[in-house]
Amino acid sequence: MGIGIRREHDSSHGRSLNHESRESQLPSPDSQIPNPKPRTPVSSLTRRDFLAGALLLPAFFTQTANARFVAVMRLGKPGETSATPLGQLLGAGLDARLFTDLSTIRSDAPDTLLTPNDRFYIRTAAPRAAVRPPAGIDLTALEREATRLGPCVMECAGNSDPSNFGLISAATWEGIPVSAVLDRMRPADRRVLVSGIDDPGPAVTSVPGASWIFSQDELSRAILALRMNGAPLPRDHCAPVRLVVPGWYGCACIKWIDRVELVPADAPATVQMHEFAARTHQPVDAAQVERSLASGPRLLARDFTPAAIDTAALPVRVEKWIVDGRVTYRITGIVWGGSTPTNALSIRFRSGEPWTKVDHCPLPTSTLTWSTWTHTWRPDARGRYQIVLRVDDPSIRTRRLDIFFYVREVDIDEV
Repeated sequence: MGIGIRREHDSSHGRSLNHESRESQLPSPDSQIPNPKPRTPVSSLTRRDFLAGALLLPAFFTQTANARFVAVMRLGKPGETSATPLGQLLGAGLDARLFTDLSTIRSDAPDTLLTPNDRFYIRTAAPRAAVRPPAGIDLTALEREATRLGPCVMECAGNSDPSNFGLISAATWEGIPVSAVLDRMRPADRRVLVSGIDDPGPAVTSVPGASWIFSQDELSRAILALRMNGAPLPRDHCAPVRLVVPGWYGCACIKWIDRVELVPADAPATVQMHEFAARTHQPVDAAQVERSLASGPRLLARDFTPAAIDTAALPVRVEKWIVDGRVTYRITGIVWGGSTPTNALSIRFRSGEPWTKVDHCPLPTSTLTWSTWTHTWRPDARGRYQIVLRVDDPSIRTRRLDIFFYVREVDIDEV
């Protein structure tokens, strides 16, 4: 039994997660788009912006005679002459990317915790095929049951470019609960296939085919989103409708939905589930995926666990200040994901050095969006440092932090 509708292929290709733990990360070739074609101008944060913003920070530093802002330090790959452009669409179709500039997030400015629609990350641009309203489902009739989600973080499973980690954004979403659609389908004990339209390719960074199979419980909080940050969905953010599964990676949040269908409990996993198995931390290895795709027996959808985002954290901005005559660095970062709010964050700057509790990390009110933390740092010497975070609570799962996935580097020129 099926209902026509369309999908999101928001998962970006990134590095495989089946690698050794380490504190230096190289960008995946998939995170870099060949022959980028900018479509919108890049906005930059000027020194004046930071100086003005510093006046709003009484909880940390304030621009006074004794505290003077000096510069914003570059994060990511300091020795590189050019970085991935932020805030502009690069490439097209399955190879398209738009990286969000996370450095504008401020702990004292709540409006910066939502990403404007034109800066929200893009993993796949709108397909060339005509985008039509969903077939077989009356969205207008169901709109009276519309609900609002938000703020809610969405992250690409391949968010792996250490110069920005910009394939992550936060927005509010409004739409129809998937449960309202399933009530009309009378699904019994069957699973739910959600699929959408993709460009047929060819593509350098992905395999065409956009679909995911869920248990009904996994869709209990999901919506068929019609609006984003209070506005109709933009074309590249999947007008007219997309799936949003709070707390899951973007590869499962199908865009340009064209179909919602009930499938047997033993339905095989989709091509997209195979493609993103490693990046969504599935309990299958590459050899199993290869065999399943080649001949069989195929992996089943029920072999897959939720593509849920674990608790994670990273720095988004490092500022250099002179405070009472001493060089001091202020680090601002974000924490997101998981199912249990925590502020048990520790930080270190070189392998082998002791961990230090993050200075200021309020307990998040929700794990579905990000919150900010700040830390004061006075390094002992000039040189290159690697900023690493961990959660000091063994009951909280942190698979990406455990493999030092979100390491960011910074060159310190003055102490």
